[in-house]
Amino acid sequence: MQTVESGTPINLAATAAVSKAAGTLIGFYVNNKTAGATLVLSHGSAAGGTAITGTITPLIGWHELKLYCPTGVYATIAVQPMDLTFFFAAG
Repeated sequence: MQTVESGTPINLAATAAVSKAAGTLIGFYVNNKTAGATLVLSHGSAAGGTAITGTITPLIGWHELKLYCPTGVYATIAVQPMDLTFFFAAG
């Protein structure tokens, strides 16, 4: 199995697809957030996909989360704003 060490940075501040392509989510960096902001990651490129994580209440900083996402990955951000940078390697 190949280990993925780097990926394309994708910045989100609201609920949206991180990637519509298959690939590996390496992790994410929380740049800024409102108190109580939460994140849920799901398989697929649109709302309604199968949840990959439970509800995450992340701190500001780096969060390693290596996951293969065969149908892309979707981020649901509650209590906005929360500024996130995801690192995703397609393929």
